[in-house]
Amino acid sequence: MANILLVEDDDSVREFVARALETDRHGVVKAENGEEGLELFIASKDGFDLVLTDIQMPLMDGIEMSHSIARAQTGQKILMMTGFANQRERAESLSSVVIDVVQKPFTLPEIRKRVSEALAA
Repeated sequence: MANILLVEDDDSVREFVARALETDRHGVVKAENGEEGLELFIASKDGFDLVLTDIQMPLMDGIEMSHSIARAQTGQKILMMTGFANQRERAESLSSVVIDVVQKPFTLPEIRKRVSEALAA
C-alpha cells in the first residue's frame, strides 16, 4: 500500500501507530524526533506517500520539520498529531501543506481512518 514516515517521540504512541498502519499493510519508517525524521525523509530514495508526525517533540518539532519537508518536496502529504490544543493552532501556519491535525488520544480505528483519508486527499 503506502510508504509512511512516522515521526513520534513517545515510544508507546509510535509503536501503537506503527502497528495500526501495518495492519493496513502500509510500509512504516519510524523516527523519534523531527531531526531524525527530516534526515530519513531526505535520504529516502523512493520518497513517502505520507508523513505522519507529532507536533511537539524535542530537538526539532513537527512544525519545523514540516516546513523543511515542504521546501524540499512540494506537494508532500503531511498529517500531524497532537495532544495539546495550543499546538494544533500552531499548525495553522502550515495549512497549505498539512492535510489535517489528529487530536490525541485517538483509537486504533480512528488513526487508521484519518491516515486513509489523508492518503486519498
